[in-house]
Formats: sequence, C-alpha cells, structure tokens
Amino acid sequence: MREKLKNALAAIVCFLYEKGILRNRIKVHTIDETIDELLNTEKSMVRFGDGEIVMIKGVDLMLQKASPEIADGLKEILAYPHDDLMVTIPGIFNGLSDHHPASRQFWRDHLLFCRRIYETYCNPNRVYGTTFISRCYYFAKDRTLCGGWFAKIRKIWENRDVVVVEGTRTHNGVGNDLLAAAKSVERIICPPSDAYSAIPAILEACTAYPKDRLFLLSAGVAAKFLAAELFRQGYRVLDIGNLDMEYEWYVRQTPGKCKLEKHEIAGEEANRNAALNDEAYALYLEQVKVWL
Repeated sequence: MREKLKNALAAIVCFLYEKGILRNRIKVHTIDETIDELLNTEKSMVRFGDGEIVMIKGVDLMLQKASPEIADGLKEILAYPHDDLMVTIPGIFNGLSDHHPASRQFWRDHLLFCRRIYETYCNPNRVYGTTFISRCYYFAKDRTLCGGWFAKIRKIWENRDVVVVEGTRTHNGVGNDLLAAAKSVERIICPPSDAYSAIPAILEACTAYPKDRLFLLSAGVAAKFLAAELFRQGYRVLDIGNLDMEYEWYVRQTPGKCKLEKHEIAGEEANRNAALNDEAYALYLEQVKVWL
C-alpha cells in the first residue's frame, strides 16, 4: 500500500510539473542542445546526477561519505556561478514520456523527494544542460537516436590531447572506440572511494599538464570540485561521469543495465595481468601517468 501511495504521489508531482501547474522556474536544455553547445564552444561542464542531489541532503553514497563541507560546495556549484562552466542537471521537469517505464518511475520518485533541492539552489536565470548527455542510452524508450548522440559527443574531443581522470575500475574507452578520435590519451587514476579527500593530490597531477589539454573526469562527487577548480585555472574540463558505461551498453545493444567485465579489474597489478592477453589493457597501462 505504501509503495502504491508513493508511486501515485510521484506521478502527480511529475504531472503537475509537466503541465506547469507547479511553478517550474528551472530551465534545462535537451540532449541535442547540450551536446551542440559543448561541440560548438569551448565551455567546460560539471554534471549533477541524482547522487549529487541526495548528497546535498546529507545522504552518503556508495563511494563517498557525505559531509556539510561537500554539501555546501555542491550547492555553490549548482547555483551556476560561471558563464563558461555549464552545469547539467537531470532534465525531468517537463515530462518523462521519452523514458522507458523503469527509468520513468525512478525519476518520478527522485523528483518527488528532491524537488526542493532544485527549487532552492538552482539559478532561475540560467539554462542548465541535461545530465542525460552522459546517460543517453539506458533511459531511452526510443533508442534510435542514441547512435547520433554518441557520434556527436565523440566529436567534442576529436583531434584533442585528452587527459582522463578516473577511478581504478572505470577504464574509459578501454575495449571500445569512445576515445578513438582523440589525438592522444593520458590517464590519472584516482582512489576508488572517498576521492574528495584526495582532491589536492589529483589537482597537483592535473595542473602538471599544459592548458591545451582537455580533461575528461569520471571521479564521482570529487569530479564536481575538480571541474570547478580546473576551470578556474584555465583548463577545459568535461565531467563525463558514467558515459563509458552507457556507451558500452549502446555498443552491446543491451535491453537494460548489465555489468561490465572491465569494472572488475582494479589497480596496476590486475591491469598488468589483463594486458597479458588483451592489447586494450596494455594500451591502457601505457596511457596511465599517475596512480593515486
């Protein structure tokens, strides 16, 4: 009974936003608009998913403990203080008809429990990008558009020297062609959990690179703070989150979420063992410049 009541309330709240009955002051670009802005400008990007929003409420995540310091920092970034640092949030305020049923229910629930965070801390004078730029496969009811989205995303780093800042299990572009268009790829590997405490060391490794590098970040909550600071220091930074995982699902045409084998390989020794039988991991090891 409680679940049915929650689902009914979530559906009502979503409907009221969609119809404009609940005042919606939050403006969010579509996936195409978000990609095109990044493709045609030199803007940086920091992404807020559901995890960052609930962390503002003080909820721990699997790989990052909450704290008032983190919550306050996230609120500041969510307020969209810089013109050329695009902030993305889930584009869920004008309806979820393009989501398949499970995704639709998840985001209805999220909106029911977290809408006050958006209403309180989002900047009504900004247009946000959509976080679904990096989650552009799983959610989709119609997946015929996904190939075009990924093709445009890959063009953002075409012929660019890229530095990937990621966790020990992430392996962006390993075993697929997500980063194949880049001129070069180097990697900084972050701690697998509570990476926020390692931000000074990660920043030191990042700022050893010249300003012409394009940084791609997959470092959870820490990536928000890294993106903001690197942007302030003159770098172009894209917080891509779980883009590689979504791309893997797209390439495999999975009907839903599935585990990826490369996420089970963590650390230098495990990657060296994998490299004995797979050239993709040998290349990965060549690209890693810093293990933190």
